[in-house]
Amino acid sequence: MGKVIVIEFVTLDGVAEDPDGSGGTPGGGWAFRHGPEAVAGDKFELGPVLDTGVLLLGRTTWELFAKIWPGRTDEFSARMNAIPKLVASRTLAAAGGWQNSSVLGDNLVPAVRARTAVQDVIVTGSLSVVHELAGHGLVGEYRLMVFPTVLGTGRRLFADRTPPAELRLHSAGRKGEAVLLCYRGAGKPPTSRS
Repeated sequence: MGKVIVIEFVTLDGVAEDPDGSGGTPGGGWAFRHGPEAVAGDKFELGPVLDTGVLLLGRTTWELFAKIWPGRTDEFSARMNAIPKLVASRTLAAAGGWQNSSVLGDNLVPAVRARTAVQDVIVTGSLSVVHELAGHGLVGEYRLMVFPTVLGTGRRLFADRTPPAELRLHSAGRKGEAVLLCYRGAGKPPTSRS
């Protein structure tokens, strides 16, 4: 049985928006200002999950990645190009331009539940997808690359209405100026006592 693994670049204050600057936000590009150690290769330590899992992306992230990855030929890029990719989109009819991509459409939650019955689902970027899956209690693991930057504003990984969750620290390790934190679900959050 698989699980949903969310991988994200985040600032110290929880902003996950525009780490590479492609979104044109005022603080965009914050992750790439700290050097290549935390942003190159298999920085999220996915290892064999890249060979056995499926990548789930929102339309905006998929369109960005479809411009970047197909032309690259190093070992990590070859694995990114080979992994099956699902695009959560209500506007795309087809996902041409990046091999092994297909559109999910409006059936995100049922599709993810079906996939996790047999394999891991890796979600990268795609905050609206992450928020929806977290809202349904489907995220089993967060791998967060935390950068020593405070933006004070921007879309956050955990939005105001994110449901409570209990997580356990699985691992932590330095990656250049950033820290890779891996948290796994520990079950339902405790209920308040009256």
